[in-house]
Amino acid sequence: MKIALVHKRLDLNGGTERDFYQTAEGLRDLGHEVHLFCSEFGVAPPPGTHSHRVPVLPLGRTARLVSFAAWAPRQVQRAGCDVVMSFGRLVEQDILRSGGGTHRGFLQRLGENGTLRRRLWQKISLYHRSLLALESRQFAAGRLKRIIAVSDEVKRDILSHYAVTPERISVLYNGVDVQRFNPANRGEHGRGVRTQWNIPADAKVVLFVGSGFQRKGLDRLIELWRDRRLAEMYLLVVGHDARLARYQAVAQAAAPGRIIFTGRQDGIERYYGAADIVALPALQEAFGNVVLEALASGVPVLVSAQVGAAALLTGALAAGIVERADDPAALAQGLLALLEKSSEPKLRQEARAIGAAHSWTEHFRQLERLLYDARRTPAMPRVS
Repeated sequence: MKIALVHKRLDLNGGTERDFYQTAEGLRDLGHEVHLFCSEFGVAPPPGTHSHRVPVLPLGRTARLVSFAAWAPRQVQRAGCDVVMSFGRLVEQDILRSGGGTHRGFLQRLGENGTLRRRLWQKISLYHRSLLALESRQFAAGRLKRIIAVSDEVKRDILSHYAVTPERISVLYNGVDVQRFNPANRGEHGRGVRTQWNIPADAKVVLFVGSGFQRKGLDRLIELWRDRRLAEMYLLVVGHDARLARYQAVAQAAAPGRIIFTGRQDGIERYYGAADIVALPALQEAFGNVVLEALASGVPVLVSAQVGAAALLTGALAAGIVERADDPAALAQGLLALLEKSSEPKLRQEARAIGAAHSWTEHFRQLERLLYDARRTPAMPRVS
């Protein structure tokens, strides 16, 4: 097939941008002709794919948003692709991949936890009003053949805010590189990472991975380190935030020397090898790729029930789900209980089995079937 993938930016920094890039690679490797339509290229397109720059109005983010949503489908149409899959807001596409839920739901959650000033700004902001208008058009009846939600949580969010029939939404979890993220990293890299950051070899280590610390719950984790029961344990933070200095100051006051900020790391698989558990106590997270990366690495995970990937935790691993991320007592209890069991071989084997079942290879095979069903031109699927 000749497949159009559309997103405002090609990059490897944000979660959606990485998924966009990997999708291009995965569909290319299945033998398809992949065309990328973006207004910005932060990195070079994957080899073997075709890139198209979509012009936008350079008059602020609202103008860029609306002009891209309107002009990208016209450029795609001229390319004559068999199926069009968007990763954001467009006025026309065959398939929408929803990686973060609806903007309407996002604003609702912000309003519930924000100030009166923030709520008023959301109502009058031209950017938010434009985005909501595009979203309403996008989810209108008959405009989409298929919606791909990255988790059941995202599907529920869409259904609760728009009149979309459940049958039009397919839940397709993200994949994970099961070769890069595997239990062997514990023996190969675990001790080296601990030595690099001056962490005792026998200390328990909780790993936090991600950017946008507040939404992902790092502030709640840091507060737990004031608890005497965690006096010998370390929190290793991999990622970046605009308010990094503030978090470092709070961490230093809570547990001097035992909360370590590494910044962004390219070889993130090494850090899973150093961890006893991974924690993601987010108030809202559409999926949470770090959960799959941890599981594939054989590392148990502590997550809030609001993390989409929590649905993957079954059997003994389900004990790592905390119902309310904003309940410090429940979070501390869950963390301590999981740390106590974290070295059990059976638990780590269960984690690896779940991770291995969600490889990128299997993900792209399922995505390919959805793309064939939504194609604009009749064609017989190739035999794989």
